[in-house]
Amino acid sequence: MTPLLSRNGSMSILKVKDLSVAFGGVQALVNVDLFIERGEIHGLIGPNGAGKSTLFNAISGVVKISKGHVFLEDREITGGKPYEVARAGIARTFQNLKLFNDMSVLDNIVVGGLCHTEGRFWGSLLGHRETILEDLSIRRKAENLLDALGLIDLRNSLVRGLPYGQRKAIELARALATEPKVLLLDETSAGMNLQETEAIMGLLLRINREGYTIFLIEHDMRMIMGLSNRISVLDFGKKIAEGIPEDIAKNEQVIKAYLGH
Repeated sequence: MTPLLSRNGSMSILKVKDLSVAFGGVQALVNVDLFIERGEIHGLIGPNGAGKSTLFNAISGVVKISKGHVFLEDREITGGKPYEVARAGIARTFQNLKLFNDMSVLDNIVVGGLCHTEGRFWGSLLGHRETILEDLSIRRKAENLLDALGLIDLRNSLVRGLPYGQRKAIELARALATEPKVLLLDETSAGMNLQETEAIMGLLLRINREGYTIFLIEHDMRMIMGLSNRISVLDFGKKIAEGIPEDIAKNEQVIKAYLGH
């Protein structure tokens, strides 16, 4: 298959082509085209109900695509089940936290590392050496990830009792444990105070510098403008603008969509 190229000729890691999603008679997304460049932070903004989370859900296999295509590198993943999309290399977080509250921080991260394993039931039940070694490797990688993110002291803590900002960071760590090619982050700073928001911004910049491509939904305009290399804007399910933050900030269509005039 021919490598996917963006409009400026460089390699795109994620491509959405002519994507539409309908719920009954309601068009949630209409013919959306997007190119996410390898190694960039790409922001996605728009008013409430614009279709941002629906786009993430379509890419990650959570909702059914009515029309169009999704490619990761040179592989079409359109219509894949969520676990298939995760194995292909797309990890995501959710607007509302999806953690296992009664499990430890470390075990939550280990769950992410299990996405690339298969046929573990009998191996675990019978204590096969290969399965035991695989479990140890996944656990070691999870501990290394927590250490790198400054969360290692929390490894044995139950998620339920932790502050909101730390739980957001743990969800991000679990996504990283899947060894993704692209991270889809849905409102990472939602519900955070200023200090927590600044901490998560620093964490995302660090992750990006280490080579991760990030596709980010965010309502905090200071955060989205400060982090993004490029920004796409949705309104009523359609892409109405795309460009660098400076251009998006003064785009008349974008201003109208947010201010209503």
